[in-house]
Amino acid sequence: MTNLNEINFEVVEKIGVINKYPTGWTKELNLIAWNGGKPKLDLRDWDEEHEHMSRGITLHVDEAKTLSDKLNQYIKKNS
Repeated sequence: MTNLNEINFEVVEKIGVINKYPTGWTKELNLIAWNGGKPKLDLRDWDEEHEHMSRGITLHVDEAKTLSDKLNQYIKKNS
């Protein structure tokens, strides 16, 4: 019997640290395969050992492209 509350993940590629907090946690952008699925871009906070994480967001590449366009438009408008 499988525990339905158990979440499995594999960090396929570490893309980069966005921020480092005094607690040692980091906000990271990574490529992660959740529960054996196809890897997605993932943005969330992680503890130093990558054993605990915060809630975050996962995006398919096409969603990330749209987000990037929207962020670039916003930054250009507000700079």
